[in-house]
Amino acid sequence: MPQSFADDVQTFAEVGCHGMEVWLTKLEKHLEQSSIAETKQLLAKRQMTLAAAAYQGGLLVSQGAARKEHFEHFKRRLELCREFDIPTLLVIADFVETIDASSVERAIVLLKEAGRLAASYGVRLALEFRSSATFCTSLDTAVALVSQCGEANIGINFDVFHFYTGPSKTEDLALLSRDNLFFVQLADLAGVPRELASDSDRVLPGEGDFRLEPIMQRLREIGYEGWVSLELMNPVLWQTKATSVAELGFSALERVVKGK
Repeated sequence: MPQSFADDVQTFAEVGCHGMEVWLTKLEKHLEQSSIAETKQLLAKRQMTLAAAAYQGGLLVSQGAARKEHFEHFKRRLELCREFDIPTLLVIADFVETIDASSVERAIVLLKEAGRLAASYGVRLALEFRSSATFCTSLDTAVALVSQCGEANIGINFDVFHFYTGPSKTEDLALLSRDNLFFVQLADLAGVPRELASDSDRVLPGEGDFRLEPIMQRLREIGYEGWVSLELMNPVLWQTKATSVAELGFSALERVVKGK
């Protein structure tokens, strides 16, 4: 996270990883100093594909002035995705204290609206369930929301950390399909009670307690051919040389995905 967008592009390319999940705030900050044309040249030089963008919130429950502000921000980010050929924008549920049936109904309507707007930009939306949230904490809820929206460009972002630390169940994996799974994020957790786990406790996939093979097996069963990303927000690793972290992360992903 301490690195800039340009540093990320260079670091990933140096270790042979030519696909990148974009942290949008970094890209936006980068564009304050560099033009779109210069940024495209950087990506072309490093042969870097921008696989997805993280992330957009505030779309599912917000109302009034807050809703208008969130959707204007959303439009600007859709423009970035279209400009840089980023096919998928990750979306999270709003941060709210309580949720009721009317809020869920509203979320479905607004998610559908967001999906249709994204489609006009040629962008897919991948809804992420988060174990620590008040709303949309499990895979089955996220799948239900996506299903009820009925928009072909709205699917699931599957983050294994939130799958294992939240109320999701192993049988929920059966809800994933080639059509509704848009993006996958891997990590692991070692020696930390799941109730206390935070993003900073994440470790490299395959080095912790999560059972990743059943998940990989399900991806093979449904014929998933999309991207798999390393979601590893551990500040301890940030103190290590960036290329070393990238190389270790890329190797860990390959071992898990290929079943080595």
